[in-house]
This record gives sequence, C-alpha cells and structure tokens, in this order.
Amino acid sequence: MPKSDMIRARVEPRLKSDVESVFRQLGLSTSQAIGLFYSQVKMHKGLPFQVRIPNKTTRKVFELTEKGKGIKAFRDKKELFDDLGLR
Repeated sequence: MPKSDMIRARVEPRLKSDVESVFRQLGLSTSQAIGLFYSQVKMHKGLPFQVRIPNKTTRKVFELTEKGKGIKAFRDKKELFDDLGLR
C-alpha cells in the first residue's frame, strides 16, 4: 500500500536531535522509525512497552537528580562496585 498520510508532531529540538542520532546509528530514517512504532502498536494492540506513573520514591529521586543532588560519579566499574559493597 502506498504511503500517503502525514503525521505532524511538535517536540523539543534537543530531544529530536538526540533521537534522530539514535535512528541514524540504527540505519533508520525518522519516517521508518515512526512506521516501526506504529506497526508495534498495532501488533500489541497498545503501546509496545510499559507506561507507569512513578511512585513517591522514584519521583523524589527525579526531583533530587534534576537539582544535581544525590548523584555519585565513579572513575570505573571497580570504584562503583566498591561503593556498592560488591567487592
């Protein structure tokens, strides 16, 4: 079936750029990626992934990290594992 319908959506410029970069790495155009998403929605009869409202703890973590609080940085995985007590 020929493709003739158009989809228009407004998104943040940074989000668009970041996502299109991922599409390029996957060898997909934006149109192909949208078509793939639509096919998956049709096949699943809904979104092809879980969508959940964050719980109170998760929302608090989001708020803190957006403020740059409670974030740890590690030089390598050994340092991370040591901090987690896994070594």
